[in-house]
Amino acid sequence: MSRLYSPSEWVAPLVPLLSLLILPLGPLLFPRSYLFLLFTYFTVFLYTQVNHVCKFYMTSCKIRATIAKWNQRIRATVVDQQLEEHLQIQQQTCATSRQNSPSITRERNSNNNSNNDTDDRIQILDEIEQLQFYDDPAYIHTFIIPNYCEPDGLLKDTIERMANHRNAKSHYAIIMAMEQSESEWEAKGQRFASIFTDRFAHFIVTGHPQNIPGESRGKGSNVSYGARHGCAELLRRGVDRRQVILTVTDSDSAIPELYVREVEDRLHRADDPHYLLLAPPIFFSRNCYQVPAAVRVTDITWSAMVMSNLSNSGGLSFPCSTYSLSMMLAERVGYWDTDADAVGEDMHMWLKCFFKTNGQVRTAPIYVPINLTNVQTEGYLSNVSARYVQAKRHYNGVADVAYTLKNAFTRRRGAPKGSLLDDASSGLAMVASSSVSWMDKMTVCFLILEAHMIPATSGWLMFAAVPLMQFLLFPPLSALALVDPSQNPILTSDFYAQLWNMVKIITVLLPFPLFGTLAVYEQLHRSIDRDFLLKPKSESRQWKHLLDYATLPVAAWLFMTLPSTLACVKRLSLAEQQYIVSEKLFQDSVMDKDGDRYEMTTKSAT
Repeated sequence: MSRLYSPSEWVAPLVPLLSLLILPLGPLLFPRSYLFLLFTYFTVFLYTQVNHVCKFYMTSCKIRATIAKWNQRIRATVVDQQLEEHLQIQQQTCATSRQNSPSITRERNSNNNSNNDTDDRIQILDEIEQLQFYDDPAYIHTFIIPNYCEPDGLLKDTIERMANHRNAKSHYAIIMAMEQSESEWEAKGQRFASIFTDRFAHFIVTGHPQNIPGESRGKGSNVSYGARHGCAELLRRGVDRRQVILTVTDSDSAIPELYVREVEDRLHRADDPHYLLLAPPIFFSRNCYQVPAAVRVTDITWSAMVMSNLSNSGGLSFPCSTYSLSMMLAERVGYWDTDADAVGEDMHMWLKCFFKTNGQVRTAPIYVPINLTNVQTEGYLSNVSARYVQAKRHYNGVADVAYTLKNAFTRRRGAPKGSLLDDASSGLAMVASSSVSWMDKMTVCFLILEAHMIPATSGWLMFAAVPLMQFLLFPPLSALALVDPSQNPILTSDFYAQLWNMVKIITVLLPFPLFGTLAVYEQLHRSIDRDFLLKPKSESRQWKHLLDYATLPVAAWLFMTLPSTLACVKRLSLAEQQYIVSEKLFQDSVMDKDGDRYEMTTKSAT
């Protein structure tokens, strides 16, 4: 049966189509109702944007606090090491001086040195004890890296960063989730395995076959296959499933050790770690100055939206790109969906976990930025085109609108609250609970509609609604008048005249929350570059980069409004959308035959 028989499938395509239709028809056919509609829409939109600025500011403060705590711990550890070395040197000096001094002098000097050393050590230890030290990992952190035709240099750089973590050899596992459609994928996987197998506890390579019935090509199907087969291999090697934490990441994600430490800390503090999905903010700083300003600004606003989302109350927030969950949770919900409607794999997996566990799953924000790579190609227009292709793929996740509505308003039957279901085949013990509360359902529905319907409508209404209504109701030439003045509510009613003025005032105020978001972001970007990535000031954002924001109107329409509208309308078609991998360049340091190093740029296939 066609999916279009479901009423929930019509929400996504109808919303942008109706918003386009009412732009000219509203002022002509029902101007009074249209004025109320604009006032309500713009007021709600303004409220949500102000709310997002506040939440983004909260997230930015927590990110900086987490980084400051980490840096303080590192400084204290270094000082402690230096003190140990200093004490050893002093002890050696005292031992030498005892051989050449009277006994009473040796005793007095020894006591003085001992007291001073003890006081210094106690002071340092007191400072260290006040810090929140991270324990050694208690879980096996398994990183799933889906990739298809990615440059070797990029993959090596991503894995190398994790291999340098202190506990990588004892507590890390890598699952390279490759595609069999990539030429020589097996040799490529074995090449990486030979390089890194001794630097991780486990290194597993999987190859996702082509044309599995019912599957759609994309990150979700790749991750699902890699997770299933990689986890099965870990179990064969004797790893306890209760100790496995799966982290889905991208091939260009630079995951710092602090992220793993914070995940461990959050899991230890959780009542039930197997009902948590842990999500960090995303950040674009690896190649941001090698891409057009419009691309750079788009990813800035994208990361700002993800960060504000992390401060949603009640743990109802969506992950983006990189996130972690337990193997127990992945098994319980049946791993990742692989059909065409699961193209937005990160958001879709959260929704699946939420509904499959009757609303027990919550998001635990991890305030450690994951540094990603902007889409980059050779040539300005080519780069803009590649970013547009990526935007279309992202907004194909609008399929989650129907998925959410169907699950939110479909009554589920389950085991009674508190009953224990023991799956003998997998060893899982699962506690069923009552159904999702209506408040949580409505909140999730609002969040998913906001994520997909606002982009598909705000661009048209914000830029065109007021100017077009002004033109239709107050044309510059009387010959262009389509509405009789006696039928114009703004001219015949003081109430509607005031309402019209309020609508115009609100539209003037709409950009200000965005300005506030960008101001917070500028400070945060500099702080992350300086305090976390340890970049010199010359390599971080400068005042001149504020000119980037002049491209915002074009970027918003090209990379948000247009692709989101097209993605919504294409839901009326039953044809499967093609999954296209975005092209990314990567500069790798290569040694030539004479022993000289040079930079070689490689790129991923599209």
